[in-house]
Amino acid sequence: MYWIIFIGIAVISWIVQSRFKNKFKKYSEFPLSSGLSGAEIAQKMLHENGIYDVKVLVADGGGLSDHYNPANKTVNLSNEVYYGRSVAAAAVAAHECGHAVQHVTAYSWLQFRSAMVPMVSVASRLTSWVLIGGVLLMAFSQGQNPWLLAVGVGALFLTTLFAFVTLPVEFDASGRALKWLETANITHSRDEHDGAKDALKWAAMTYVVAALSALVTLLYYAYILFGRRD
Repeated sequence: MYWIIFIGIAVISWIVQSRFKNKFKKYSEFPLSSGLSGAEIAQKMLHENGIYDVKVLVADGGGLSDHYNPANKTVNLSNEVYYGRSVAAAAVAAHECGHAVQHVTAYSWLQFRSAMVPMVSVASRLTSWVLIGGVLLMAFSQGQNPWLLAVGVGALFLTTLFAFVTLPVEFDASGRALKWLETANITHSRDEHDGAKDALKWAAMTYVVAALSALVTLLYYAYILFGRRD
């Protein structure tokens, strides 16, 4: 039963990722009537929100590597977004600046997520090996040594919780981005605004699928752990 669910989630994830990439490509070819680049839009949004200590940089890692780093206060934009003058570039640049606005306004979900980062960083590096070792240990001991698997499930719980905490952070950043793009008259036409909204919607869907995938994996290993006497 679980394998069917895993396959289903994998297929949905592939569909969503493909859809998002297609949407990004589509709106990357939709020129922004204001003519502003992603870097210019990011700088403008930051300044209009009273943020002057955040730098806008070109991100390492190529396409779709855009992110906000609260540790060094930088908005990192991929080449396509930094130099792009499209609806997609505007949407992504404003979204990442939305995280900077969350940071400066002490948005509670972002603070919670940031506090989890050190623990989740360690947990994510160990989870796979600990889970595999835990399952093998239980198999060889006929279910009498569940402690290693319990550690793995605990680590997996942290990464799953992190994935779900990420959802309100991402949705809120997109909401801030779309509102500002409209009020700042960056997306002049309804088509531009709807395009930005559509691009960010599919970006958010990738996080939703990732969270659901993490939850299914957690439930699978929890079932192995707590059902070991069956």
